[in-house]
Amino acid sequence: MNNLTIVMYHYVRDLNNSRYPNLKGLDISLFKEQINYMRNHYHIISMEEVIYSIDNQVKIPEKSALLTFDDGYSDQYNYVFPILDKYKLQGSFFIPSKAITEHSVLDVNKVHFILASVEDKLTLVADLKDLLRKYKKEYKLEDFNFYYKKLAKPSKLDTKDVIFIKRLLQVELVEELRIIIIDNLFKKYIGISENAFSRELYMNEEQLKHMLRSGQHIGSHGHNHYWWNSLNREKMAQELDLSIIFLEKLGVDMNNWTACYPYGSY
Repeated sequence: MNNLTIVMYHYVRDLNNSRYPNLKGLDISLFKEQINYMRNHYHIISMEEVIYSIDNQVKIPEKSALLTFDDGYSDQYNYVFPILDKYKLQGSFFIPSKAITEHSVLDVNKVHFILASVEDKLTLVADLKDLLRKYKKEYKLEDFNFYYKKLAKPSKLDTKDVIFIKRLLQVELVEELRIIIIDNLFKKYIGISENAFSRELYMNEEQLKHMLRSGQHIGSHGHNHYWWNSLNREKMAQELDLSIIFLEKLGVDMNNWTACYPYGSY
């Protein structure tokens, strides 16, 4: 197998005309430019071609690219799918099944939209300081400064305050407390029912089936969108089992099912 370029997308939307223009996503106009560039300079291949090349030790074309889309957002159906369908290209869409089947909003997405709703991130840092103080005794927490010093490390993509907020609410605290704090901030800054927000944010099963019938690839992104390297064997099996049941219900070819690890953790 030759080298394969995998291009990973999440939010692809008409950002300027959305309710959350500050969401960290890709504007649809730039997505169109990228697709045109890749059509001219790469050989965009399907997931089935990748699987076949691995199973049969067959080389893929030089400068091959695979297009992937995580989290099952409705924007991917409304904006991405028509473009791929127009050019007869395949994308691989990795779906966290709980968001679709239970009409809940993944914690990671709640954090994204909270961040997009609050311009001054120090406001959120102050909220978290108050909430950590509130639950310190009940959950045997360290002082706020302990967590801030440990987690507030800037990256290429985010400031130290954004990284602190994400890491604290995605992985550092125990799940029960993370849910309590995230829901508190979601109600404060979003103010929309979770059920309604979920139905607007994610694709539904019929849309996924439509894409599947049209030649798109649908794969697993777990059920709860957990960090897989944080799960014990029993919870990991449950994540996969629930996700597999969902893929079977959609009509995915389970002889060649695929998974994309949430957060890249495994």
